[in-house]
Amino acid sequence: MNKFYITTTLPYINADPHIGFALEILEADVLARFHRENGDEVFFNTGTDEHGLKVYRESEKLGIGIQKYCDDKSKSYEKLKQVLNISYDNFIRTTDKYHVKAAQEFWKRCNGSGDIYKKMYRVKYCVGCELEKTDSELIDGKCPLHPDQKPEIIEEENYFFRFSKYQDKLLDLYANNSEFVLPKKRLNEVRSFVEQGIEDFSISRLKRKMPWGVEVPGDPEHVMYVWFDALVNYVSAIGWPNDMEKFEKWWPAVQLAGKDNLRQQAAMWQAVLMSAGISNSKQIFINGFIGVNGQKMSKSIGNVITPAEMVKRFGVDGTRYLILSYGNFGEDMDVSWEKFTEKYNADLANGLGNLVSRVIRLSSEFNYKMSNISINQEFMKLVDLMELGRALEYIWDKIREDNKYIEDNKPWELAKEDMAKFGDVMQKLFIDLNLIAEHINSFMPETSKKIKKALEEKKTEILFQRIK
Repeated sequence: MNKFYITTTLPYINADPHIGFALEILEADVLARFHRENGDEVFFNTGTDEHGLKVYRESEKLGIGIQKYCDDKSKSYEKLKQVLNISYDNFIRTTDKYHVKAAQEFWKRCNGSGDIYKKMYRVKYCVGCELEKTDSELIDGKCPLHPDQKPEIIEEENYFFRFSKYQDKLLDLYANNSEFVLPKKRLNEVRSFVEQGIEDFSISRLKRKMPWGVEVPGDPEHVMYVWFDALVNYVSAIGWPNDMEKFEKWWPAVQLAGKDNLRQQAAMWQAVLMSAGISNSKQIFINGFIGVNGQKMSKSIGNVITPAEMVKRFGVDGTRYLILSYGNFGEDMDVSWEKFTEKYNADLANGLGNLVSRVIRLSSEFNYKMSNISINQEFMKLVDLMELGRALEYIWDKIREDNKYIEDNKPWELAKEDMAKFGDVMQKLFIDLNLIAEHINSFMPETSKKIKKALEEKKTEILFQRIK
């Protein structure tokens, strides 16, 4: 039995979940379900990133104790399991004691490799990104991702990681693994970033200025920089360093990340893995972000669409379909309530829902002959490459084709005039619906079950009602 370990990034808890992260966790869920269906043993990890300056400041602003704030906010991400029917196996929090110990051991391993040192540090820092920013990355002096926040000047003595030492090793990693980062253009971006020369980066903060973080081993005056601590979750979630049998069973991981995390996931994290003596990640899938009416979703702008709001309007599987099908993998998606509603009505109410109800209504006079169903190889390849929008389009082409087939053949008339032809038409439609149900199982699990049950019992319910 093959082993498949997949992990999302861990979202910051300073805001409630929006559909940008919902896209990432749904993509991971589809891959996890798909591998389980194909007989693989799967470990699916997600969780919350709870340290860092913006989390600390948000709790201070609200006057809530920092640990209570983290406990409360983390719950909103745990609830995605029910809200979106997510099948994760593990939910890790970076405040978990075993994770904190793992992060400290990871620091010791990198220090043992001679890759950690102290120096004075002055930099422009975007609190929103929790990242250093060069002047070339700023527009009119502000981070383009957080234009409402002016970068802060940080000047202090910090610990640094010898990132520059790993330039050649990273370039070799990319050269020898053409599908290490997908889509390809994101691999080209991170390769270009590394080729231009990489500089050592800060991995600590003074505790008196930023007390909310994992304490640096042997130096209680410093806490770890949030990125260094958080990414260790990928290995601590599967037992590292205490349960090496479990760790070796699952590692390496397939990682999912947003495009704003490309540098951290595909370069910085890979270098610190090398330093700690751990093999690199298996594969990294990079998403675009979801924007609303041409703007990036932002709590401050007030244009955030939440998964819970979508589920209330479109149902769980309707929401899963809309988020997963909207746009192409790795590309930015511009959405709105109007676009979602239009697509829901066209693809689900008028498309799949209409096809199922028409076929089942005509099925009382028909005895379906069961046949073996196999997943289309082209479809499997699209899912493996995370081209999930294209995989769904493959299925919806079949749905549109079958709805047209019904219009062309008019089986309701054949039932009165030509039972042999009626039987042939219905056999094809039953086979196709079975195929459709099997192919959408990872994407829309409850809808898949309902279609299979309707075919078996020749009774149907309305799967998707039109929305005004």
